[in-house]
Amino acid sequence: MPDLLSPAARHLVGRFSYGVTPALARDVRRAGGAREWFERQLEPGSIRDGAADRVRGWWPSLDRGPTELWKRQDKEIEGGWEVMADYQRWVLLRRMHSRRQLHEVMTELWEHHFNVPVNGDAQFTWRADYGDVIRRHALGRFDELLREVVTHPALLISLDNVSSTKEFPNENLGRELLELHTVGRGAFDERDVKHSARILTGWTVDMWETFRRRYDEEAHARGRVKVMGFRHRNKKADGREVTREYLHYLAHHPATARTVARRLATKFVRDDPPAALVAELARVYLRHDTAIRPVLRALVDSRAFRQSVGAKVRDPGEDLVATYRALGITVRRPPTGEAGERFAANQLLWQVSGMGTMPFSWPRPDGQPIDNASWASPARLIASMEVHQSLAAGWWPTAGAHYRRPEAWLPRRRVRFEDLVDDLSRRILHRRATPRLLKACCQATGCKPRERITADHDLVRWGMYRLLATLLDSPAHLTR
Repeated sequence: MPDLLSPAARHLVGRFSYGVTPALARDVRRAGGAREWFERQLEPGSIRDGAADRVRGWWPSLDRGPTELWKRQDKEIEGGWEVMADYQRWVLLRRMHSRRQLHEVMTELWEHHFNVPVNGDAQFTWRADYGDVIRRHALGRFDELLREVVTHPALLISLDNVSSTKEFPNENLGRELLELHTVGRGAFDERDVKHSARILTGWTVDMWETFRRRYDEEAHARGRVKVMGFRHRNKKADGREVTREYLHYLAHHPATARTVARRLATKFVRDDPPAALVAELARVYLRHDTAIRPVLRALVDSRAFRQSVGAKVRDPGEDLVATYRALGITVRRPPTGEAGERFAANQLLWQVSGMGTMPFSWPRPDGQPIDNASWASPARLIASMEVHQSLAAGWWPTAGAHYRRPEAWLPRRRVRFEDLVDDLSRRILHRRATPRLLKACCQATGCKPRERITADHDLVRWGMYRLLATLLDSPAHLTR
């Protein structure tokens, strides 16, 4: 029978992972406890992650350069949408396999915050690299992350800065930088947007042949600029230093501190985080020069975090990843060509799509929602239940996936049904079965609590998937 972490430890590990599994619980105990595990997770480079790293090689185009990717699309060898579908599959599989669970969660958080949809016609040439840049800075300093993403070709293409010139500044990036990425609504006016756009002119990409990044001094709008409290003479044709100073100013602005603090509190505490918690996290952020790690430490030390058990709904991606992890489904490398399309590594993208969304497919620059209401509809629940049942039964996908046989779920050769439910609850939900869960399992399977279950029982021969799906459909699995 799997040993359980304490409820407080399960809460901490569950919020900063894609599901507590028996293997993850062993990692936590080997680390010395949940808080020790959390501290080690804050240093992902210290954790070997070979199995997750190897998955990247399943899709070679994720490491091709922008020029090569564009030429392959132009010659109809491989479309950009195909490369991006592989990127979406890769991030799902990496979350399933990785031992750096906190790092994966934080990388996803920032990719949504600085959203570049994968379904753009040109930004696909840089989109995998964009994700890699965010991954490198996900646990570092926000000012460095901001500088890297705002001047990255993927965001420049997505928000039209590549067509921004001194004669006709495009305001998309300048506006979203203020409204979504940093200070937020109410902190700036339209004059600030116009000057923000002027500062960012010059950052562009060759959109015709190479898709390489470049800085065009001829396109940079020179002359005095003022955005809120930021002022600069902006006299040089090369405006890159002005941009760096401007982004540093925004990253250290108190309103940006509140934006970052509120986002982290909304993701890891609850949808309406206490104002006092947001204020304290913002103070920590500024006191530590925009470093993210101290803010996360302060968050998990807060009373609000400890009291938020069960307060966050899993979105479709988190649900699918957690389900594969809970059921111990292993996924093999797919072959190339049409034969590989039937394999689980490729099919899981259509599974998550049926549940409501695919990774980084949110079309607007505000990024995929992180609130409960967006993912708590009846339609979403029914879609999740269908996927849970399909995976519990091993019905789909079948190629390239290995499922545990029904009899392998039995903790011993002969077990009472109520004990089987408790054992499965420990394995899948990492908590003891409640009377309410036992009742639901009895109703789903027709079994009685003290009924003896063996490998020859009809439950094991025909109905184990109903029992497994009942656990996966429970609130304990559908929340973080």
